[in-house]
Amino acid sequence: MVLGILITDEIRYFVSETPDNMFTRKLTQSDIFIIAANLLPVYGVWFLGWPPVEAFTVYAMETMIVGIMTVLKLLVCTIAKGKDEWSNNGTVTKMSGFFFIFFFIVHFGLFALVQTSIFAETAKIGPPGSGMFHFFFNWYKYITTEIGYMLLAFIIGYLAKSFIPFLLNGDYKRQPMMLIMFMPYGRIFVQQFTVILGSMFLSLGAGKVFILIFVLAKLAFELLMNFEALLKKTTEEMNKQKN
Repeated sequence: MVLGILITDEIRYFVSETPDNMFTRKLTQSDIFIIAANLLPVYGVWFLGWPPVEAFTVYAMETMIVGIMTVLKLLVCTIAKGKDEWSNNGTVTKMSGFFFIFFFIVHFGLFALVQTSIFAETAKIGPPGSGMFHFFFNWYKYITTEIGYMLLAFIIGYLAKSFIPFLLNGDYKRQPMMLIMFMPYGRIFVQQFTVILGSMFLSLGAGKVFILIFVLAKLAFELLMNFEALLKKTTEEMNKQKN
C-alpha cells in the first residue's frame, strides 16, 4: 500500500509536467534493434507458423527483461556513486543505491506478477490446476526453441539500445537513480494493457491478426513517444524545487 502511494505520487507529478515535445522523439540507429526484435515474432507467426501464444508469451516476458536491465543499471550506479537522492513529497533524502534496487524489484515485480498472471490465466497457457502465479515463478519452463529466438532478439535489442550506451556514454555517473528507476513504467503501462488484451484475442482464436495490430501500436508508442524527455524534465523541475 505504502509503495503504491509513493510511486503513484511521483508518476502523477510526471504526468502533470508533460513537455510539449513529448510526442516528437527522433529515431536513432539503435532503434533498429528494437524494431527488429518486435517484428521477429510477427514474422514467425505469419510466415513460419509459430504459435501466436508463444509470441505473446515473449512479450509478457519482455517485462522481465526490461526489469532486469533496469536493476543492472541501478547496480552500476550504486557501484559508481554509492548513494543518490530519493525525492518524495518535496522531501529529498540521500539513500543507498541498494535501497533503489530493492524498491524497484518489489514494486516493478508486483507489476510483472499481475501482468503475467492475468495473461497466463486468460490465455490458458499454464498446466491445469497449476494456479494463477505459476507462469511468473516458472517462466523458464515455457521457453521453447521459438521463444528462445525471440527472447534473444529482445535481449540483444535492449543491450544495444539502452544498456551498452548507458555504460559507454557515462550515463551511470550523471543520471539520477530515481530517473532510471522510473524509466520502464511508461512502456509497461501500455504493454500490460495490450498483452492482457492480446490474451483475450488468443482465447478467441484471433491471435495472428491481433499480434500485428499490437506490435504496430507498441512500436508507435516506444519509438515516437519521448518518455525519456518527460522524465528528464521532471527531474530538472524537482531539482529546481529542491534548490
